[in-house]
Amino acid sequence: MLIYHVVKEHEWKLCEVGEDYEAESLHTEGFIHCSFQYQLEDVLRRYFANEQEVIILHINPFLLRSEIIVEPATNGEFYPHVYGRINRSAIIKVEERTIFFDA
Repeated sequence: MLIYHVVKEHEWKLCEVGEDYEAESLHTEGFIHCSFQYQLEDVLRRYFANEQEVIILHINPFLLRSEIIVEPATNGEFYPHVYGRINRSAIIKVEERTIFFDA
C-alpha cells in the first residue's frame, strides 16, 4: 500500500534533483503530512482547492528511511505522518495534477 504527499508545484521545484524531500511542516510540526489513497481527493479538495497545479508524491512506505506513524487528525481520521525526510528512493512516482473542482 502506498502513501501520498501533496506539495505545491513551486515548492517541489525548490527541491534539488536527487535531494531528499523535506516539507516545511517537518520543521513546524515535526512531521510530513501524508494520506492514504482513499483520503487523497478529500485532502486535495480541503487544502489545495485554490491551487491550479500540484505535485503528488507516490511513496512506498517500505522504502522510507524515516519513521511513519499513523495518527488521528482533528477530523477524527487516521493519517500517515512521516517523522523525517522522504528519501528519493522511496518516491516511486511524481504525479503532476491539475486541480479542478466544481463549485
